[in-house]
This record gives sequence, C-alpha cells and structure tokens, in this order.
Amino acid sequence: MKKVLILGAGKIGRIAAVMLRESGEYAVTLVDSNGHMLEICAKDDAATLVKVDVTDEAALTEVAKGHDAILSTCPFYLNVAIARAARSVGASYFDVTEDVETTRAIRDIAKDADGAFVPQCGLAPGFISIAAHDLFKRFDSVQNLRLRVGALPQNPTNRLKYNLTWSTDGLINEYLNPCEAIHKGKRIEVLPLEGYERFTIDGTEYEAFNTSGGVGALCDMLEGKVENLDYKTVRYPGHQEILKILIEDLGLGKRPDLMKEIFEKSLPITSQDVIVIFADAIGTRDGELCEENFIRKVHGTAIGGRNWSAIQITTSAGLCAVMDMVLTGKLAGKGYIRQEQVSLDDFLANRFGRYFSHEA
Repeated sequence: MKKVLILGAGKIGRIAAVMLRESGEYAVTLVDSNGHMLEICAKDDAATLVKVDVTDEAALTEVAKGHDAILSTCPFYLNVAIARAARSVGASYFDVTEDVETTRAIRDIAKDADGAFVPQCGLAPGFISIAAHDLFKRFDSVQNLRLRVGALPQNPTNRLKYNLTWSTDGLINEYLNPCEAIHKGKRIEVLPLEGYERFTIDGTEYEAFNTSGGVGALCDMLEGKVENLDYKTVRYPGHQEILKILIEDLGLGKRPDLMKEIFEKSLPITSQDVIVIFADAIGTRDGELCEENFIRKVHGTAIGGRNWSAIQITTSAGLCAVMDMVLTGKLAGKGYIRQEQVSLDDFLANRFGRYFSHEA
C-alpha cells in the first residue's frame, strides 16, 4: 500500500483523503497546523492526522519521510518550501496551485529529482489543460484554442451572482495578476478582467474574461504551434462589471488583504455549485477547416457517505488521478511533468478521473 502525505486539511485536502481511503489502495497522513481543521477531518476517519506547522521546513521534512507522494492543498505561497521537502525525502510532489511564479520555481526544484513533480493538478489549471491538449492533437494545424472554466453557484442570489467555493487567496490572485496567452503564434501577457465575451450552453448564458493561471504550462508547450490560445474564467453575466468597480474604481486591487476580508465576510460559502468546462479548437485537418469542442458540467455528489461540492470533487479528482497514474506507472517520468503529458482517455478511465466523465 502506497503512503501519501496530504498537506492542508481544508476543503480540498479533506476530500482528497476520503477519495484515497475509498480506493482502498492508499494509507494517508493528513497534516495541518490548525487543530480545529484536523478535528473536523477526524469525523471522516480517512487518514492519520498530524498537527505540524507547514512553514517550519525542518518539521515538514521530518513528517514527509517515508511517504511515496506529497499532495499540497496549501496556499500557493507555501508550495516552494513543500516541493523542496518532497525532493529532500525522495517523494513525488503534486499540488493544485494556479500561481505561475510558484510553478516556475517548482520546475527548477524538480530538475534531476528522483520523484515526479507535477504542479497545477486541479481543475484549472489541471484538467482543462489535459482536455485542451487532446483537442490540439486532433488537428494538423490549430488556429484558435480556447479554454473556459467556471465554478458557479447553482442558484445565485446576490448581484455578483457568485458564492465562495474555494480558496479566496487563489480567487483574488487570478483576478489581479497578468494572464498568459498566445497571439499570432507568440506568447503574450494580457490584462485580467479584459477580453470580455458571452456564450450559451444548454440555454444558460454565461460571461467569460481573462484571469491568471488557468492556462497552466500550455503556452510554454504550444507557442509557435497554435495561432491563438487563451484562458478565461466563466461567470454569470454582470459579475465582471462589479469586479472592475471594486478592483479598479475603488482601488481594492491595491489592497488584496482588504478585498479578501470583504469577500469572506460578505459572500457565503455554498456546496450547491456547478462546474462549467468548455474547451474549443478550430483548425485544419486533411485540408478542411474544422471545429471540435469538449464540454462538461459537473455537480456535487456523495463520496464516502457525505456530500461534497463540485469544486471540491473536480479539484481533488484532478489531483488524485494524476498522482494515481504516476504511482501506478500509467504516467511515466521523473522530475517536472506537465499536465499536457497526461492522456485524456487515460485520465477519464482512472478511478478518480471518472468524476469528470459526465457530459453537459
């Protein structure tokens, strides 16, 4: 039985422990510095619980010894130290970060490492890159590759038409940081909240706009191979306009700590959410101009005897599936591994990846 260390007993770490327990193939240790969070996770009886300050690198390295894999569900700014600890004990490393600079630092740490280092294993970045790369491979040449993902409340009631469903730090980070894209074959940076558009799936209208991090490492791989590539976050119409008022007109973009405080005090958390995934490619195949897309809507469901939100399930499933593929030999390699190296068919056939299998 493989031994897995999960760092962070929050929304994603908790369900990841349950998913791995349900598989019957993994012995899990769940670590957090917050005793209250560990008490909540104790109800699941899914892991050995250990209270450790993850910012103490020596203590972190000690608890990491003897594990085959380390899964970080911690905030992005903790992941560089966690990756160093994983390398020092010879464990493979996986995270769900959306932060571009953190991922670049982990790529450097992974050089000549004994284990696999696979950052950005969640939903976006993560699964969306796997789906988009699968579309790319179906064409002789690609003109446009579009990635759209949103974690939305099923029943929005406020003017933002939004509820908190995951890390507030990560949410604000993607709203404020420059965004990577490819334009006319060259990698560029575009502004967050720009590139506004609207589209409809199954009769429901959505808006989308640029946000940071969701494209993962696709721009590194596909620069010069596609004409245009971009990633946008999906919301219900009206969200982006209010965000621009808050961030630009009221100056909260310069005060992210205050923005976080306001969001967490004013936007309720909901488990009644829906994940919208849309990837679209236009290109030539056998001399003809063609278009193909990949669409999913994922809702929450019960796992291990309790209900979980859609964002928890998709983020954890992305993390656990890629880890499972590495540890079972379905995804070979050492050092830095990109999401695009994962086969979409193999991912969806995986015992954890199956949670993405329901079409919209």
